[in-house]
Amino acid sequence: MGDVRTVALSPARYAEDLAQLDGGSFDMLVVGGGIVGAGAALDAATRGLRVAVVEAQDWASGTSSRSSKLIHGGLRYLQMYDFALVREALRERAILLRLAPHLVHPVPILYPLRHRVVERAYVGAGVLLYDLLARTGGTSAGLPFHHQLSRRRTFELAPALDPHRFVGAIQYYDGQVDDARHTLTVLRTAASHGAVVANRVRVVGLLRDGDRVVGARLRSAETGALSEVRASVVVSATGVWTEQFERLAGRDGALRVQPSKGVHIVVPRRCIESSTALILPTDKSVLFVLPWGEHWIIGTTDTPWRHDLAQPAASAADIDYLLATVGSALARPIGRADIESVYVGLRPLIAGAGEETTKLSREHAVNRALPGLVLVSGGKYTTYRVMARDVVDAAVDHGSMLAGPSRTESVLIAGADGYAQVLGRVGELAHRWGVGRSQIERLLGRYGSLVPEVLAGAEDDPSMLSVVGGSGVYLRAEVAYAVTHENARHVEDVLARRTRVAMETPDRGAGAVEEVAALMAPLLGWDEPQRAAEVASYRDRLESELAAERQPDDDGAAARSSETAAFLPSP
Repeated sequence: MGDVRTVALSPARYAEDLAQLDGGSFDMLVVGGGIVGAGAALDAATRGLRVAVVEAQDWASGTSSRSSKLIHGGLRYLQMYDFALVREALRERAILLRLAPHLVHPVPILYPLRHRVVERAYVGAGVLLYDLLARTGGTSAGLPFHHQLSRRRTFELAPALDPHRFVGAIQYYDGQVDDARHTLTVLRTAASHGAVVANRVRVVGLLRDGDRVVGARLRSAETGALSEVRASVVVSATGVWTEQFERLAGRDGALRVQPSKGVHIVVPRRCIESSTALILPTDKSVLFVLPWGEHWIIGTTDTPWRHDLAQPAASAADIDYLLATVGSALARPIGRADIESVYVGLRPLIAGAGEETTKLSREHAVNRALPGLVLVSGGKYTTYRVMARDVVDAAVDHGSMLAGPSRTESVLIAGADGYAQVLGRVGELAHRWGVGRSQIERLLGRYGSLVPEVLAGAEDDPSMLSVVGGSGVYLRAEVAYAVTHENARHVEDVLARRTRVAMETPDRGAGAVEEVAALMAPLLGWDEPQRAAEVASYRDRLESELAAERQPDDDGAAARSSETAAFLPSP
């Protein structure tokens, strides 16, 4: 199934979708705008169902913008002998590389070895099995086979490694994605197939007809307006909020979720001399060092989080752990002064499931919690499409709806259709718009074949081709496009998710916030007090983050994080 005309999620479209929700009736209401909710909306829409998806904050504002940004099979699961899970994830990796080639890219990863014989044989066997599982059914997606590397070749590729610790390496390949952009693009693809989509809309209650859930009460987080929407089935894809959402229905225990905190730090590329990503084994798991433009992403931690779900915070202990762990592998350790940014996500780990669970794996579960209410939680970013398929299958069966099987294995994500042709026109586009080839290549990696649409605003205003001050590489046109086509409603939406300025600049976007707010104001009808409030709110959030990161533990970090209210209240 090829790409359909990609709709613009403009302010006008946003108003239309809000109007359709108010008193509207749908086959399915999806609650949660992370990758699983976006995937479920796309799955349902492409089966011909009338579907709406609502998100209390911004699209991908939680875990789906704060992952390690890998599309991978989970090499470490082989140690648990969970071959089926790895095979499934590797199959999904191949599908995502095909459906979103502009957003999902191959990345080489180096596994450095400390011992010559036993470790090389053990790790080599695991990576060999990983590659063979990927090729089962032709799902390698064209990624190269792994390589055994000598000590000399290892240090040619990664001179930053400590020469006294490592004797060689194995290099293999996985996929990498901008998680927030991919989630938004899946959501926009769902809208292009007919889904009604609205962020900043909170479910505050569920509608009941006897024992059956028949819809939801909604409240706009921006206006406070209340509305009701009816649906044959309500699907909760609320991640770490699953138990809280279930309580809206007056029950507990269908799915129990343990939030696990994952912290990442971002440092400049110059800090670690390497042409390849690294995977470093730890006592509990693995640590990744992943290339991200002119930066490295280093992570992650895996610890329980027992505080405010809306404001997960990194502590000094988290940061020290990451610095010490990566430092143990480097000839020149990095320090706190090298850190550009820190970001924190919460994994929704399944801790238990009730007897109405229809599908349960190590990674995710689907549960028919009540008549008319289906829950999905757990999982990993790579297998979002499987989770979406499973929960829509359950909802279709549960609601006795007429719908065929999932079609998303062949649905191109917005910007993929025609991407190969546009990729061959880099020089032409650079000349047409008067920007460098590297800028066009970067834009292609974010928007695919939609790049001409992004730059169209510069036809009447050439200043839109200039870089936003303090943003690093992002064009003014991208800020405007985020508002006119990508449903950005606030400065934080643009700096943290539509672009990644908040994680890619040493001041976390503080230097860009004034210009971004000025660009957004006329497009969203902000007056001067609103514009100033947006700037102040963003700066307050940054101050809160930095204060939390100086605290020794989770208790202190959570307390400091809560001193400045979240940008919008939690669900």
